[in-house]
Formats: sequence, C-alpha cells, structure tokens
Amino acid sequence: MGEEDIKRKLLIKEEDEREHDLGLQYRVWNESKKIWVIAGPAIFTRFSTFGTNVVSQAFIGHIGSTELAAYSLVVTVLVRFANGILLGMASALETLCGQSYGAKQYDMLGVHLQRSWVVLFVSAFFLVPICIFTTPILEALGQEQNIAQVAGYISLWVIPVIFAFVLSFTCQMYLQAQSKNLIIAYLSAISIAIHILLSWLLTVKYQLGIPGAMVSTIFAFWIPNIGQLLFVICGGCPQTWKGFSMLAFKDLWDVVKLSLSSGVMLCLELWYNTVLVLLTGSMENAEVSIDALSICLNINGWEMMISLGFLAAASVRVSNELGRGSSKGAKFSIVVIVFTSFAIGVVLFFIFLFLRERLSYIFTNDEEVAKAVADLSPLLAFSILLNSVQPVLSGVALGAGWQSTVAYVNIACYYLIGIPVGVVLGYVVNLQVKGVWIGMLFGTFVQTIVLLILTYRTDWDNQVTIARNRVNKWAVKDSGDPSSDS
Repeated sequence: MGEEDIKRKLLIKEEDEREHDLGLQYRVWNESKKIWVIAGPAIFTRFSTFGTNVVSQAFIGHIGSTELAAYSLVVTVLVRFANGILLGMASALETLCGQSYGAKQYDMLGVHLQRSWVVLFVSAFFLVPICIFTTPILEALGQEQNIAQVAGYISLWVIPVIFAFVLSFTCQMYLQAQSKNLIIAYLSAISIAIHILLSWLLTVKYQLGIPGAMVSTIFAFWIPNIGQLLFVICGGCPQTWKGFSMLAFKDLWDVVKLSLSSGVMLCLELWYNTVLVLLTGSMENAEVSIDALSICLNINGWEMMISLGFLAAASVRVSNELGRGSSKGAKFSIVVIVFTSFAIGVVLFFIFLFLRERLSYIFTNDEEVAKAVADLSPLLAFSILLNSVQPVLSGVALGAGWQSTVAYVNIACYYLIGIPVGVVLGYVVNLQVKGVWIGMLFGTFVQTIVLLILTYRTDWDNQVTIARNRVNKWAVKDSGDPSSDS
C-alpha cells in the first residue's frame, strides 16, 4: 500500500468518524437525502418508461382481445427478452461508472460510456432476427396461432425500440452514477405526455389501429434518448465527458466479460415472469388467462418501478462508497435503502390486496378477465411485497460487482426451485396459473433470503480493496495510453 493510499484511507476514516459522532438520526436523514436524489428521478423515469408500454397496451386492448393478448406476449416475452439482455449488459456500466466516480477518476466515465455503446449496439443487431421470426417462435412454444400471427406483426414494430434501449440504458446509468438523473425525469415526462396525445390521435381519432399505437411507442422511446445524448455531449457533464475517444475501442474484451456476467444476472431475473406467461399460454382458456395475468404483471410492473428506482440508488450509493474507500458508508447505505423500500412495499401490499379487480377495468371491459384478475390479486399483493426487497439487493450486487455470483443464485432459486415447483402446482396439482405463480413466488422468496445472507456475511473492507483494484486497473491502462484524447 502506497503512501497516498494510506493518507486516503485515514482521511476517509476521519470523515466516517465525524459523521458517526453526529448521531444516528442525522446519518439516516443525510443518507436518505442522497438516496432520494437518485431514487426519486429514477422512479419517475421508470414509471414513465413503463407507462409507455402500458399506454400502448391500453389503446391496443380496446381494439380487441386478440390484439391485447398478442401485444402482451410481445412485451412480456420479446421486449422483456431484449430488455433483459441489453439492460443486463448495460448494468456493467453501473459498476464501472459508480466506482470510478467514487474514486474521483472522472475522465474514465465518458470512456466507459462509449465502450458500453459499442458492445450494446453490436448485441442489439443480434436480437433483430428474433423480431423477424416471432410468429414461428411463439407457435413452437405452444401459443395459439391467431395470437402468434398478430404478435409477429407487432414485433416488427419493436425493432426501433430495441435500438432505443441501447442509448436509454447507457446514458441513464452514466448520469445516475453522478447523481445527474433529474434531466432524465424531465425528458421522460415530456415523452409520456406526447405518447398519450399521439396514441389517442392515431388510434382513436384517425383509427390507425396497431400501426398508430406502435408509431407513437417508437417516438416515446426515442425522444428521451435524443435529449439525454444532447445533454451529455453538449456540456451537461463537463467533468466526465471529454469528447469521443479511440479508447472506446480498446480493452473491449474486459468490458464484454463484465457485461455478459451482468447480462446473465439481470436476464435471469427479468425473464422469470416471461416463463410465467409462456406456461400460461398452454393452459385452458389461454386468451383469458394471458389477459388476466398480463394485467396483474402490469400492475406489479408499476410497483416494480419503485423498487427499480431503489435498485438504481443502491447500485450508485454502494459503488460510490466502495470507490471512495468507505466500507462503513456502503453498509449503512444498504440498511437505509432496504428499510425504506420495504416500508413502501408494506403499504402497497395492503392497498393492492383490497383493490382486487377494480384496476383491471383500466385495461379491459371483459368481465371474465376482471374476475380472473380478482382471483389472482392475493398473489399480486405478495409479489409486490417481495419486490420491495429483492431488487434492492440486486442493486447492491451491481454496485459491488457481484454479477457472476448472483447469476448462479438466480439460476438455482428461479430455475431449479421456482419454475419446477410452479409447474407441479400448476399442472400436476391443477391449480393452473395460480399454481405456477405460487411456485415462482417461492423461488423469489428463496432468492431474497439468499441475497440477504450474502449481503450480511460479506467482508465489506475486502470489497473496498476489490473496488480500488478494479478502478486502478482501468485507470492505469488508459492513463498510460499515448493516444488517449480523454
């Protein structure tokens, strides 16, 4: 350990001790402010982004039940699949930018962003064939032919949305690492307002049907991207953006490896509900089951946006504290974030437990679908409660760089426990969609317990050392490059 590292460690220790002397109430208040600076705009942004799909679904749902089922399949299977891969791979940027920012290696954030663009744009091209061959893929998975054909048509409109994810995810994570994500919230608000107006014009007033709804959806995803990109490159981040650099094409293999492990970790989580929809598609009265389940998952998804906001806050705060060199700061931040998110989850648990089918009428006028939603409401409430903790722990994992470890946890809990139990309850015990959902909830519960134990037993002083080595590894490579223009 060099003299500079020793001085830095002593300085951080003194800062932590001074803050500790101010008392628990002050520390909680101070940490909560830091959390909400990140979580508040992140929650609003995710509400707006998720709302884009919900608005589209609401307008398409009033075109017809087949169109609603087809769009639900595209969103929960294809879009979630692409979203999982690209968001997962982009989450590597959370680890790198967050820890570099905490370590005050500001120049590296712009380089990390550009490297992530290269990796994700290439990945997006490999997803295009899935959009083109959606109909035969869904038919092979056992979906009804009429639903699969409409879904195949809708999926072609999704291709521009997939490429929109690349800029959206990377710019958001780059800005979040610096606690500059308020601009994202403003852009999202503008986007969702335009989407609602444009959807009404194209689908209700001019009766353009699915094409009208999807044109509005594409605009809604690209408007914030253009705004974020202009903000980044036109002076919004002078400390971390030094212009385009050829370093973006150097050491890409290291970025790919971290991106792949991040992708596997989040994909396994985001695809979990996709399996639920696919299993439902082969059950009795599939159209009603898919419609009811998609409505429940949409409501669950709305609440999930709150948890994902706290996931972002957990990732940023943990990575910043580890990059700064404060293990105590990281641990304290985790405790405050988990308890805050859980408290919100408890309140929402009771609200949705008693609302039951009332919310279903936002999406459909079908009484049979509404009754099916009411039957699934208790499971929806318990999903909301688990969602208040599990994503936050995933955010801790992203901030610390545990992507590979959590990927193994997800495989075991979701795919070796949750899905098999769900299949047995759904098909063997004949509980249908309720049985599948119960099994998958059990898998999520086991995963949450495992992550809690993992977080509690972690040596956070060692995590500081690992973060410091990671930051130094990238910084040494770049600062020694004579061609660097950053």
